[in-house]
Amino acid sequence: MTTLRELASEAAGCTRCDLYRNATGTVFGEGPGEAELMLVGEQPGDVEDRQGRPFVGPAGRLLDRALADSGISRRQAYLTNAVKHFKFQQSGKRRLHKPPNRTEIMACRTWLESELDVVRPAVVVALGATAGAALVGPAFRVAAYRGMPADLEVGPWHGVLVATIHPSAVLRASGPDSRDRAYEGLVADLRSAVRACRIRSGAS
Repeated sequence: MTTLRELASEAAGCTRCDLYRNATGTVFGEGPGEAELMLVGEQPGDVEDRQGRPFVGPAGRLLDRALADSGISRRQAYLTNAVKHFKFQQSGKRRLHKPPNRTEIMACRTWLESELDVVRPAVVVALGATAGAALVGPAFRVAAYRGMPADLEVGPWHGVLVATIHPSAVLRASGPDSRDRAYEGLVADLRSAVRACRIRSGAS
């Protein structure tokens, strides 16, 4: 059976879309190979691209805190992105995030399907609209799935999907009150995912 290490090695040379041309390198998923919870974000950011690891920038640090507040540590979860290369626009010395398009999302879907097939999580959390669209399809809307476990099949994997906002949405919220509400909503959704994991584990 293919391992995560083998997948990461293969993905390091991925040229399925043009994003590899400007990115520092592929940022593959990270976490235990038999994690019950997988979190899928949009794409690596500037810090992740430079370090070659997912969720290590400001949004990643906020996610770590939210996971802890929801009753699970980062070490227990598998973290990855729908798109494995950083898409950006250069502005002086800064590299500004640009959302991946549908072609780029679909070019990377084979890696996401492979990660799901190897890890076999009980529950997948879609962090934001791009992650949800990669898993469900272009009609996906966060509000329709947010905090509510739903059955999902992706390739050979079958499990439960829970959607929530991306941690970066908390950081972008205007004012402390808005940020607090956004953070509390993120934690509530993650708690729903953790409960779903426990229910499925108890049923297995």
